[in-house]
Amino acid sequence: MALPGRTGLAPEHAFSPHDAVLRTAAPHLARRRFLTLTAAAAALAFSTNLPARGAFAAPRLQPARITEDPFTLGVASGDPLPDSVVIWTRLAPAPFEADGGLGQQRVEVDWEVALDEHFVLTVRSGTATAYPEYGHSVHVDVQGLEPGTPYYYRFRTGTWISPAGRTRTAPPAGEATSSLRLAAVACQAYHDGYYTVHRHLAQEDVDVVFHLGDYLYEYAVNSAGGARNYTDRMLPAVFNRETITLADYRLRYALYKNDPDLRAAHAAHPFVVAWDDHETENNYAGALDENGSTPEQFLVRRAAAYRAYWENQPLRAAQLPSGPDALLYRRLHWGTLAQFDILDTRQYRSDQAYGDAPHAPGPESDDPARTLTGDSQESWLLDGWAASGALWNVMPQQVCFSQRKLDLTANAKLSMDAWDGYRASRNRLVAGAKAAGVDNWLVLTGDVHVAYAFDIKEDFDDPGSATLGTELTCTSVTSGRDGAQRPSNWDTYMQANPHMKFYDGRRGFVRLELNRQNARADFRTVPVVTSPGASVSTAASFVTEAGAPGLQPA
Repeated sequence: MALPGRTGLAPEHAFSPHDAVLRTAAPHLARRRFLTLTAAAAALAFSTNLPARGAFAAPRLQPARITEDPFTLGVASGDPLPDSVVIWTRLAPAPFEADGGLGQQRVEVDWEVALDEHFVLTVRSGTATAYPEYGHSVHVDVQGLEPGTPYYYRFRTGTWISPAGRTRTAPPAGEATSSLRLAAVACQAYHDGYYTVHRHLAQEDVDVVFHLGDYLYEYAVNSAGGARNYTDRMLPAVFNRETITLADYRLRYALYKNDPDLRAAHAAHPFVVAWDDHETENNYAGALDENGSTPEQFLVRRAAAYRAYWENQPLRAAQLPSGPDALLYRRLHWGTLAQFDILDTRQYRSDQAYGDAPHAPGPESDDPARTLTGDSQESWLLDGWAASGALWNVMPQQVCFSQRKLDLTANAKLSMDAWDGYRASRNRLVAGAKAAGVDNWLVLTGDVHVAYAFDIKEDFDDPGSATLGTELTCTSVTSGRDGAQRPSNWDTYMQANPHMKFYDGRRGFVRLELNRQNARADFRTVPVVTSPGASVSTAASFVTEAGAPGLQPA
């Protein structure tokens, strides 16, 4: 159950902001502070909105004085271990106000975990504090639970009781678990449509959901909600601007989590979350943004974005940012059936080559010094594969791993934002997977707003070379609006990339079932998201056999 940087937490540990003050000099973050910043800019970037010790003496609000429902943003759970799971909520009786309607007062919140949905068989309970310094969010690392067990959880403050959520723990470490059902989703631009995909996901029988990035978008959302084209409501003007500050990002999460379909998906399943770029800024790379800001300027924005991300997701204290740094890559297990290596391909990457425009491979993109993961994360991943005893080694991450030629010319252009723009970095992982004897390698990908299924080849330019694994991209929840089953470049991509076995441009998610014999992927799609209520169907299903990499129609 190796979670990098996980601290020894007391049972039913509710995170306190005081822990953040004690963690600001954590050794695993110190290595990131090599950036050439002026002393003043560094001090600003690395302490943006970090509460001082004295801040925790904020006045306490008596729960009885909360007169409106504070649980407007729902509940969530995540990162299941055999003996623990994180449960989350954020108090916001006025979600579209900067302070959520609670001002600068702290609030006591009771929580409970039970074996039944009626909370008769309560097994854990306690009280946590919702601090204004952390957006009145509550993160409880509930420990001492039984492995492989479903649980129900809820929160209470005053007379208000949250909706109940359902979660589950992972199987015992070392257990030869027979099966696992998961779903993968990504890219949910609020302004591009309704969360119909999440409504259907909430009804799926899965054990865990992996969210692979672009949970929110930084772009302005107009009063009509963009493509949602509201006629019965108007969104406040506060959303009609790009997110820059901590207050901006907090409000944008409030807008997204105010959606009932997203809340339903979170309440139904534990989530494992990873960010991509739009949680901060489009196509950023490390300390560089696409607007030409100085690193000093951008790291202040990154600190705000990372902080709001943690506040609004079911993450442990180990993932709490320190200024613009956060340890988001981590490892989870599902018995001996699966090892999950969740990557961060934004925070440590080299800048995109060739101005981040589609480009044929060249000396700039193929520089061996370039990295998508950073050296420490790359070593952590390769070491984890070498030590893995799992049947399936699953790599949830953000951008297309497999080669994806964008045209039919001899020297075809590739995306410089994906692994194609970092081929030396990809080659090191391919070599590491081979050296570690990773036979059943699955890569889960978001980002591109379409569904793909790839065979991962030893040499992508040689269709006859060995197949080493499988990549599944999960399309988007809304981003790209309705899409089409066969986008205009469908024929080109399928001809240019013989290892591409499937391509669909509609919205949806991937449902993946792992067992001891094979992995089955179902691409679930909806025909429209610009109007609500669409049905869901399976566009295609594939199977890859354990010990015999390569996709076959199911």
